[in-house]
Amino acid sequence: MTPAHTLNLLGVLSESKRIINTHSRHFLALSLLFLLPLSCAIVIYPTLYPPTPQHDVVPTQFHHPFTSPQTLIFPLIYTLTTYLISLCALATITYSTFHGFYGRPVKLFPTIKSLLSSFFPLVSTVLAGKFLLCLISLSFLMFVFVIVTLIQTLVFAFVIDYNSNSFIWFIAVIGLALFMCTLYFQIIWGLAPVIAVTESKWGFEPLWRSAYLINGMRSVSLSLMLVFGSLIGVWVWMGVRSVSWFTIVEEWRSWEFVLQTVVCSGLLGFLVLLLLHYVAANTVLYMYCKALHGELAMEIAEEFAREYVCLPFDDDKVPHIVTVVSG
Repeated sequence: MTPAHTLNLLGVLSESKRIINTHSRHFLALSLLFLLPLSCAIVIYPTLYPPTPQHDVVPTQFHHPFTSPQTLIFPLIYTLTTYLISLCALATITYSTFHGFYGRPVKLFPTIKSLLSSFFPLVSTVLAGKFLLCLISLSFLMFVFVIVTLIQTLVFAFVIDYNSNSFIWFIAVIGLALFMCTLYFQIIWGLAPVIAVTESKWGFEPLWRSAYLINGMRSVSLSLMLVFGSLIGVWVWMGVRSVSWFTIVEEWRSWEFVLQTVVCSGLLGFLVLLLLHYVAANTVLYMYCKALHGELAMEIAEEFAREYVCLPFDDDKVPHIVTVVSG
């Protein structure tokens, strides 16, 4: 009998680590296929982004220059490529973690093939979430506009000083409220990508289901987001700094170049591990949320026909992993 796994951050991390270690070669292959190129693109791009040449800046009759379309091609290709790779990584790792949670066989080619059925639901779900977040942001901007307009209309001859401390504090409060609102929806919609992959739901439906399942586990979702978000942010910053130092070293045979290569490789490798464990942990959190809401009974009943099955749920906690051997 394995140790108890309570419904907290440590329990989620422990279970996700167990799944990754059990199928280490499989997740290593997925990391090399998707997460390593994604990490390299995130870290190297800020150092490779070409500055806007003067001849690409076209002045207008109002003397407001704008960037020519040619300079936008590279950022557009980069954005689409990283977006595609990140969705493939998210879909395949989620699929593998979901099946590994039940002890099912996890193989590379079936996992890649699963993209045919999970990619477009995942894309539609992500776009639906971005659309709603944009509407929320626009609502806050409209609120600021209405308040400013009412003050100028109701208070006769009142001129707002946009450089005053009062207006700056007002904008800061609105910005903080927008940030907290966005963070709240990121928490309650955190399971939506997993639902899109595992349940083949798409659009707004995974968002509403995620908001339902996350009840009772919002603190865990917040902790997971803060821990991995902070670590990934710090490692991306360190990676960008490490790559930018390469421009200082002119001789590639020098020990400084070798040292920077080793440091940069180590940072990229750890960034890959962070991304892998974050996606896996979020999938395990989805399973724990289903267990908390009593939705695993039917799935567990279907698993009895297999060689064994993991039963990770209880009323208040996940006490252990039970192995059932068919007679």
